[in-house]
Order: sequence, then structure tokens, then C-alpha cells
Amino acid sequence: MFHKEGNTIILVTFIITIASFLLVDYTINIPWLRITLMVAIAALLIIVLQFFRNPKRHTVLNENQVLSPVDGKVVVIEEVFEKEFFKDKRLQVSVFMSPINVHVTRYPISGDVVFSKYHPGKYLVAWHPKASEENERTTVVVENKTYGPVLYRQIAGALAKRIVNYAKPKDNAVQGKDSGFIKFGSRVDLYLPLDTKINVELNQKVRGGESIIAEVNG
Repeated sequence: MFHKEGNTIILVTFIITIASFLLVDYTINIPWLRITLMVAIAALLIIVLQFFRNPKRHTVLNENQVLSPVDGKVVVIEEVFEKEFFKDKRLQVSVFMSPINVHVTRYPISGDVVFSKYHPGKYLVAWHPKASEENERTTVVVENKTYGPVLYRQIAGALAKRIVNYAKPKDNAVQGKDSGFIKFGSRVDLYLPLDTKINVELNQKVRGGESIIAEVNG
């Protein structure tokens, strides 16, 4: 199953792949070179297909838990001052996605979308300390009855050239459902209440819509 954001790119890649196969077959007479080129062309198609894959996830809805919005590795767990929406201290948990990870963004918690804003910006590497404030990004806040407001931020990386965000104010967010997509390498930050119980560790691998990032303490 592939994400709809990849439909055009996948179609174009298929056409280019078929045309390239035919061109190589008709013009290259050296067997080893013909095979090498065909393998390289097929590898390119496989890379594109795996990037836009959208695997089904088994989300267990829970008002007391915040799930990972994306697949990747936890690279930040720290107390920070969130400047854009809360304007106070929060616990930040950041998940880095490499180009081989699934790049679907999912709602980390259910509730009402109360804030959604796009910011143009730079394309620093996603793990750069200033990426949260200077890179192209979108900020979304979901208000949950149990948890209160939870903010997540999609951040473009050095390779990511397009952030797709479906969340709009007054939308009803359903935990684990598709809320966007980031094309080619990126990061997502979560900003949580200071008394949140964090359930992950640095460098831990997580799965979007399934891994429990945090839960209400007590």
C-alpha cells in the first residue's frame, strides 16, 4: 500500500523505468553492462516505492497516551522553552526519520485541532539544534480532554523539500490516523506537559501510530 502523496512520482518513475529498460536493451550490446544498468534502474524504482509505502498500523486508542507520530529513532528528550504556541517550558521528544523510514505523519493523540501553521525556512540537517526554529516546518496542536494540548512539529531536513500537513483548525483528530507526509528525510518534535511520564529512551526506534511515547503520570 502506497501513500497518495507518492502517486505522481511513482507513476513517472514507472514510465521512466520502462523507457530506460527498453533503451538499454536496444542500445547496449555488452551483456554485463546491460545487466548492471538494468539492476541500477530497478533499484531506483524500489527505492521510490519503499519511500512512499504506507503500511497499515494497529493503533490502540487511548486518551491517556501519546503515540509516536512517525517511524524513526528518538534523538531528543529534554526540557525546553516552546516559543510559538505555549510560550512556556515543555518536554520535547524528537523522532528522526532517515530516507528509508516510513514518512507518513500520524496524529499522536485524539482531540480537536486548535492550531495549525506552516513556516517556510531553511533545510539544515534534521538533527541540527536550530532545525526546530529555522527549517521549513509546520506546527499542529491537538487539544485532548485528558492530556490537554499536545503540540507536534513536522520539520524538513536537508533532503526534505516538501512538507504535507492535512490538519486544519476545528478538525477532529483521531489518534493514529494520517495527518500528513514529509518527503525525503526529516524530523518530528513533540511538546508535552512537564509532568508527563516518558516511555522511550534516546536512540530507541519507534513506529508511528503504535509506539507509546508518553502517558499521563499517575
